Amino acid sequence: MGGQACVFYGAAEFSRDADIVVLAEDENLKKLTSALRELDAECIAVPPLSVEYLARGHAVHFRCRHAEAQGIRIDAMSVLRGVDPFPILWSRRTTIETESGRKYDLLSLDDLIRAKKTQRDKDWPMIRRLVEAHYTEHRDAPSSAQVDFWLREGRTPLLLIDIARQHPDRLEAIKPSRPLLEHARAADSEKLAGALDQEEKNEREADRAYWAPLVAELEQLRHQR
Repeated sequence: MGGQACVFYGAAEFSRDADIVVLAEDENLKKLTSALRELDAECIAVPPLSVEYLARGHAVHFRCRHAEAQGIRIDAMSVLRGVDPFPILWSRRTTIETESGRKYDLLSLDDLIRAKKTQRDKDWPMIRRLVEAHYTEHRDAPSSAQVDFWLREGRTPLLLIDIARQHPDRLEAIKPSRPLLEHARAADSEKLAGALDQEEKNEREADRAYWAPLVAELEQLRHQR
């Protein structure tokens, strides 16, 4: 659900971390604990791995000490702000199989982008690259669903203006849920850029508000420990 998924989707991001979203149920966490034991991974911060903390939206952080994974950090979560519950995420996951036959399950591109609407500076350029990579791959013969995705999530003014020009019917369908697309229809790149900046600021603030009580709980746990 993090940088590794971005690599698979063609928006390369160097990362030695592995971010995973897991089903927070006792039996599943037993499997995860077994896998972490094989990696000689230790929990490096609060909270500990438990259904209770995962279900409240916390991330649990591990560092691997196995010789073949030395230093790699694993962050596990189960609840993501603005993203559907795990069973729905799993039902629409993207599965990629490499030439060697190894399979990787990724958040769908839609869900990955929603998960990356955070207060972190590095996530917003990545959202833009993910959409642009998808557009470059599919622009010659896009489906309506793909065009809708670009209009919902695009963050490049000139790209949105171009899509609005080519697909005015889809623009009108998506515009009620994203009013800034009116500037794309008018080909006003300056106003569109300003509206995109404000949209980003709103999402960052929503993320800060979401994490505030969770951070306060972490501080209390650190103090108790």
